[in-house]
Amino acid sequence: MRIWDIEPGRLCRNHLLGEHRELHAIWAILTKNKKGYSRHPETLRWKNKLAALYIRHEKLVKEMGERGYCHLSKLNRKFATGKVKQSAFVDSPRKQKQILRRKKCRCKV
Repeated sequence: MRIWDIEPGRLCRNHLLGEHRELHAIWAILTKNKKGYSRHPETLRWKNKLAALYIRHEKLVKEMGERGYCHLSKLNRKFATGKVKQSAFVDSPRKQKQILRRKKCRCKV
């Protein structure tokens, strides 16, 4: 599981769409008290920061639209509570860019 801390416009197709899918999984875990991956570090860093996760989702959706993708999976805004800024990282944004460079994908990092 990974929510990148890199602008969505810099992500390649696979990482953009993959993050969107995983964001929905984390959202469901945190808003519906699902057990699967509830102790995963990526999930835990978004606990009490659903407003920030909602904002990240909106940024992903905007980028997806600019690339011509049709988005149909909205998040329920009433659950977007807590902090509006994410300040905890599993890997720093700098490290995340290194990880993406090593993947040799089309991410612009």
